[in-house]
Formats: sequence, structure tokens, C-alpha cells
Amino acid sequence: MSEPAVRPARPADSVAVAPLLYESATGMYDRFAGGATRAVSVIETAVETPGNNASAEIVSVAELDGALVGAMAAFAVGEAASRARAFLRLTLRHIPPWRWPPALWLYWAGAHAAPAPPDASLYVDALAVDIGVRRRGVASALLAGAEREAHRRGLPAVSLDTSLDNKAARSLYLEAGFEEVAYRPPGRGLPGFVALVKPVS
Repeated sequence: MSEPAVRPARPADSVAVAPLLYESATGMYDRFAGGATRAVSVIETAVETPGNNASAEIVSVAELDGALVGAMAAFAVGEAASRARAFLRLTLRHIPPWRWPPALWLYWAGAHAAPAPPDASLYVDALAVDIGVRRRGVASALLAGAEREAHRRGLPAVSLDTSLDNKAARSLYLEAGFEEVAYRPPGRGLPGFVALVKPVS
């Protein structure tokens, strides 16, 4: 059985990467863009556009048996606000004006929904693996890549968050050596979140 191969994403990967990133937060993306089809289209454009929180330059992909089966978006915490604003601007250009108020509200609420990650960390904003290849080490390979990137940048930790009710993700992260460090209860129509951190040696 082959091992996952991790590499930096390219803008040309957008068609394969967008559905994976969408799967990392389907409900949020649907509410943000107004439906699955439009959400995937927005993410596809975002992958092709530098400077936002889904741009190819901060996405890593995993390939298995020649197929692109996993994707992870990760960047330094200090870049989070500017990348989120860039994604919002891109989204507003691709959705009808009547969708703008709910998108703006969700942008604001989402920024306050999860516990704040440590400033000196590489933040994993999205991680998704094709359902057909789960439990084959794809997510672990992507997380190991995040640790290498944090080390390369001189950042002492990798951070991420997930919803409180996502037991599979929480188990995966704990097995990978992350520690749950903060919790945020549900509110404003959003799920509760748990923040996790792993020091990088």
C-alpha cells in the first residue's frame, strides 16, 4: 500500500482542492456563499488568487496512488486577519448583493467563534481528506507537513480548532500529539469550538 505524498498546491489544482476545502466546513461555507455550488466556485477562485486564506501559496495537498486526496490550508497566525479580509472581498465579488449582509455577519461572528490561537504558531485553517481514503495516513501526513513548515518558519507550535461535536477530528488531533487548550460554547447560531496546540520540537 502506497504512502501519501505531500507537496505545495498550485493554482492549477483549484478544481481538485476546492471541494476538499469545502468539505472542511460545509455548513459555514454554504451560509457564507449561499449554497454548495456557489461556495465551491468561490473557493476555486480563492485557490487561484494570492493573498487569502485558501490561496495556493498556503495550501498543501496530499496525493495517493496518483490522485489528489487531501488538502490543508495553513499560515502564520499573524496573517489570519488580512487573509480572511481578502477572502471576504473575493466572496462579495462572486455572490449577489442580497447575500452580502449574511456574509458580512458570518465573517464577523466567525472571527469571534473559536478561541484565539497562540500568536507564535502556524495555524491550520482547513484540513480535509477524501472520504474514500480515510484511515490511510493522509491527514497525519498533512499535519506532519504543517509541523515542518512551522519549524522552517521558526514558529514554536502548530495550532488549529474544530467543532466541539467533531469527535473524529478531535481524536485524530489528540493522537497526533495536539492538546486541547481552550473551548468556546455554541452561540450566535454557530457551533461550539475547541482549540488545539502542538509544540514543534
